[in-house]
Amino acid sequence: MKSAYLKTVKNPLYTGLLTGVLFFLASLDLAGQPFYNTHIKNRYVDENVFLSMKADSTQPPVFNSARALLPEPVWPGRPDVIRCYWKTWEIAFSNIHRPTPANKFISPFIDAAFNGNIFMWDSGFMLMFGKYGLRAFDFRGTLDNFYAKQHADGFICREIRESDGGDNFERFDPSSTGPNILPWTEWEYYLNFNDTTRLKRVFSPLLAYYQWFHTYRSWPDGTYYASGWGCGMDNQPRVPAAENPEWGHGHMSWIDITLQEIYAGRILVEMAGKIHREADVKEIARENEKLTAFVNSNMWDEKTGFYHDRYRDGTLSSVKSIAAYWALLADVADEKRAVRFIAHLSEPGEFARVHRVPSLSADNAKFNPAGGYWLGSVWAPTNYMVLRGLTNYHRDSLAFAIALNHLGNVVEVFNKTGALWENYAPDQVKGNDTKNLVGWTGLVPVTVLFEYVFGLRPDVPENTLVWDIRLTDEFGVSRYPYGKGGTISLHCGARKNIREEPSVKVSSNVPFKLKLMWNGGSRVMEIKPDTQ
Repeated sequence: MKSAYLKTVKNPLYTGLLTGVLFFLASLDLAGQPFYNTHIKNRYVDENVFLSMKADSTQPPVFNSARALLPEPVWPGRPDVIRCYWKTWEIAFSNIHRPTPANKFISPFIDAAFNGNIFMWDSGFMLMFGKYGLRAFDFRGTLDNFYAKQHADGFICREIRESDGGDNFERFDPSSTGPNILPWTEWEYYLNFNDTTRLKRVFSPLLAYYQWFHTYRSWPDGTYYASGWGCGMDNQPRVPAAENPEWGHGHMSWIDITLQEIYAGRILVEMAGKIHREADVKEIARENEKLTAFVNSNMWDEKTGFYHDRYRDGTLSSVKSIAAYWALLADVADEKRAVRFIAHLSEPGEFARVHRVPSLSADNAKFNPAGGYWLGSVWAPTNYMVLRGLTNYHRDSLAFAIALNHLGNVVEVFNKTGALWENYAPDQVKGNDTKNLVGWTGLVPVTVLFEYVFGLRPDVPENTLVWDIRLTDEFGVSRYPYGKGGTISLHCGARKNIREEPSVKVSSNVPFKLKLMWNGGSRVMEIKPDTQ
């Protein structure tokens, strides 16, 4: 149309002016912002199948119909835990919504139940309990809506409006995106369901996003940065005093963002191996090796035995934040460092408070014993990160102690208030801020219960289920999902002490290897279908 119109303009001066105007208009993006479109196209975005998907307008299930498809825990000695578990699912299903023509989402999704927007890291963590409800509703569609909003250069905004599907931040704003936990979330589903078809679909958008992060969020030394909002821990005292703690990046190397990128990179390398795309991630493997060495040489403080943010003059922050514990998931600490680093979690003057684990060490001058949001509050997502990191370093006893304390406090508050909360006070049994945030707080009564209090951790690609039994109470779970079609029932009888071998009953419709562990020993059981 442009060339046809230009033929009607005979004057070369007018032709040149009109051409310039049309090229300028063509450079504007679809929303009509008055600036040039500076997206540098990422070739992996061309492989993003979510960009062309039609919206799924299927009516999501309600809790009453979904309940029979959800796993059913049993713990006769703690009926309050079971009540809290079912209340969590009831709230979660009430927060599922369909896409609308206005927001152009492509899939029904679970809302963060916060402010009418979908959040990147909230959604990632919500799906980590949603995996246990996959038979009733595919919570992964929540992430599909982020992939469907990916920019041509790989950027995905951290907060997207449900009203019109628009980004809440300009992409070069330090607060615009992250934390990059989406590869972790997708990997969790792979471990639970062995779905390589899903890996093939999400690999390209995840790789494009990783590359955007590497290009636009890293310093020359390879480390990464964000802001208080960008890292998700809004008001922690991490940036220099003259900087804005919520919006400023402080020219710092942010320990959590750097470690998250290492971890995301490791997962992308593993994904590539499963789907035969190793050539696409060779540079990531090399980058991870260099970045891990840098973190240990320049962001570890030998005096404190802790990983810290690094200021631009090369000095380290004195703040001990839960942000540093991404080091365990990223597997950057050798055993010598790990011993000292993990020990802080058991120090009453630091992280071993009434409710474990506070987001800020109690020996910090700005620690708030009532919580103060990220000035000490206990949060479900960061606690889950700590637990998974401890598992990675085989600190199973400590993980169980923290999980039991965390679940116990959340359920005690539930008993008092009938609600789950956005976060919890570290030095008293109290919920804070948004009420019934399910939301990522659903991690505690579901995922923490199954994986750490009950001790069930699946690796379906290896056809294995670990059952690390540390409770002495009678407990169990029926309709436990295992892989695409597996359903398992597990029961453990009461024991006199932790060293007594558990008496277990297991029935399943699929074969698998059960690795039974307890304080006094372990054994492997080959479970065959319908075995009692």
